[in-house]
Amino acid sequence: MPTSTARRLLAALIFAATPCSVYAQARAIQAPDPRRAPTAKPPIHAKHWLAITGKPLSATAGSLIFAKGGNAVDAAAAMLAAGCTMWDTLSCGGETQALIYNPRLKKVIGINALGVAPSGATAAYYASRGLKHPPEYGPLAAVTPGTIGGLLTMLAEYGTLSLGEVLAPAIDMADGFPIEAQLANTIERQKGWIKQWKYAPAIMLTHPGAVREAPEPGELFVQRDLATTWRKLVDAERQARRGGKSRKAAIYAAYDRFYRGDIARELVRGAREDGALFTMRDLADYKVRIEEPVRTTYKGIDVYKLAFWQQGPAMLQALNILETVDLKSMGYNSPAYMHTVYQAMSLAFADRDFYYGDPYFPPEEPVKGLLSKEYARDRAKLIDPARNDATIKPGDPYPYQGGTNPFASLLANWKTSDFAPVDSQPKSGQQDRVIPIAPSAPEPSDASSRDSAFTESFYAGTTSIEAADAEGWVVSITPSGGWVPAVIAGRTGIGLSQRAQSFVTDAKDGPFNVIEPGKRPRVTLTPTLALKDGLPFLSFAVQGGDSQDQNLLQFFLNVVEFGMTVQQAVEAPNLNSFQMRSSFGAHEARPGRMVVATSLPDDTRSALRRMGYTLEFEERTSGPITAIWFDRAHRTMWGGASNHGEDYGIGW
Repeated sequence: MPTSTARRLLAALIFAATPCSVYAQARAIQAPDPRRAPTAKPPIHAKHWLAITGKPLSATAGSLIFAKGGNAVDAAAAMLAAGCTMWDTLSCGGETQALIYNPRLKKVIGINALGVAPSGATAAYYASRGLKHPPEYGPLAAVTPGTIGGLLTMLAEYGTLSLGEVLAPAIDMADGFPIEAQLANTIERQKGWIKQWKYAPAIMLTHPGAVREAPEPGELFVQRDLATTWRKLVDAERQARRGGKSRKAAIYAAYDRFYRGDIARELVRGAREDGALFTMRDLADYKVRIEEPVRTTYKGIDVYKLAFWQQGPAMLQALNILETVDLKSMGYNSPAYMHTVYQAMSLAFADRDFYYGDPYFPPEEPVKGLLSKEYARDRAKLIDPARNDATIKPGDPYPYQGGTNPFASLLANWKTSDFAPVDSQPKSGQQDRVIPIAPSAPEPSDASSRDSAFTESFYAGTTSIEAADAEGWVVSITPSGGWVPAVIAGRTGIGLSQRAQSFVTDAKDGPFNVIEPGKRPRVTLTPTLALKDGLPFLSFAVQGGDSQDQNLLQFFLNVVEFGMTVQQAVEAPNLNSFQMRSSFGAHEARPGRMVVATSLPDDTRSALRRMGYTLEFEERTSGPITAIWFDRAHRTMWGGASNHGEDYGIGW
């Protein structure tokens, strides 16, 4: 039987509906069921290993490493290096976030390879330049490179192969790979930005002066400087090995060359020439951190996320809220279900916007309170079963951990409406809009263009990586940063991150996430691992900015509540909310705006509109989810790569 909350939601739905037949009322809570439809892609079945990521060539790089006898960490590192070389949608100067299941320790481990704000990157500095936030693009958007450090740390600590073996596919690709249309066309579209910086045009614009200056799809895209950087890292490893160092110490010798040696010197020189704030000290002091992840339990399944320097715990908070209702009885993608999920996400993301930030800087995040089941139950009571609440604000988790909120006055003055420009909200009747994903030029002049720019930045892309092997190693990574258009740092071939834009400069916009030198911004990147009975159950991640944990939450519910296979779950229609603040651009929000699939029935659309939602439609709404499900009954693995983008998997 449904819980009392679920019954209230269903009753409110019927009450809100205009008079109609019993048959029409039943249809209003039904939606197409992906469990009864074929998938666009087949699931990937494997016994020995799986390698899944954003592009076919990157997945192939992982398969080559497995064929050499590497484990899942080796393969994931190779896919990461290949993805950086392909700019999918990141480069080597970006940031990497990973969860690793270590079968020997039977433990989930977190890798924090997010860069930090450089020297001089203060709120006052950006204000002095007339900026409310760090910019979306350019040298002042950069944090220190983290991805190379993350790759080397994972490989040194948990891999088995040499750096030279793992980087071999990326080196081959840097010497020239056939560029795919998506990247080639992005370069052409963004060439106005690329031309503003000194070193980027020579690499990116292979046909200067032509009508199309970017590479043609299928053209060999050569990155000599990047190939040299990759080879320098391998050379550092080999010299260390010849000097008698262990495999692990030799890989860390490559780490030192990148952050303290000649690569660092050229990176800093070139970045500063284009206007970045990096110093050699910034790179030398940077440290990749191996961390304890956070987790919650949903119906007996342990779900792990990285800590509160990224948005992953918002999914855990939403699960805690949703555990208080009977979602299954509402029906997959019924109005009641979609409304409940939307409201739970709004509550969780409101907390994200206020409380999440770098845990290595004061103040200390109220972790225990935010993940408290009691706090979730009380937050769930705020859900209006009949209407969207456009005024949802952060809660106060401090009493749930025996403390007092040090930012009570800021919390009292928090208004969602402050982040939702009236002139850029969707108008009634303008609801069949195609939503582009690519980044746009800054400061569009008219309201519709500003709204489009908001949407595009909200979905700012990256990639994801999933790998698993027969020994039991499982890796989930969401790397990002340094996407096109990026400043390329001197002759290193390395594109710099744009992640500083995720900071705020005023405590009233989020007291835990105010920019300071050496601090990490709160980011959207969010790999996930779930364990059942102490063993891997699901490994999953997705790209797409602030939509990531929205799509991952619904993917997880698709599997756990509705029994979908992993491939059905990655393709199934999701809703996306814009009620939370964007982590990009001007950090705006659009309360009540919901993206749904074009397959959603008319009666469901009408019911949602009566609840106060403004609907927009896309053919595919799941996001480019990649996932692995572990079939314990048959001792095999199922891989899923959604049909939303170019994500691809290979298994054996």
